[in-house]
Amino acid sequence: MTKPNPLKRKEAIALTYEQHKHSAPAVIAKGKGLVAEQILERARKENIPIQEDPSLVELLSKLNINEQIPEDLYMAVAEVFAFIYSLEKETTKKDEEK
Repeated sequence: MTKPNPLKRKEAIALTYEQHKHSAPAVIAKGKGLVAEQILERARKENIPIQEDPSLVELLSKLNINEQIPEDLYMAVAEVFAFIYSLEKETTKKDEEK
């Protein structure tokens, strides 16, 4: 296992999936350093769940903006969307209990 490199610039990828528009999730934003920080800050402000997965970011960073993810990444991205769905479900349940 390698130690995180504190000098490595942070990277972020934002995905969207609109079933009625696309056959697969697509990259809607990506960046490194300051741009990555802005992507993450916007996600926080919009209450969009954030999942850290450096390996997946590395693979997705090779895609262009608005490019749909390739079929060989479907499973990895499906896990991200499942994570988001579970968070949304948990949040909804907590809201209903109030």
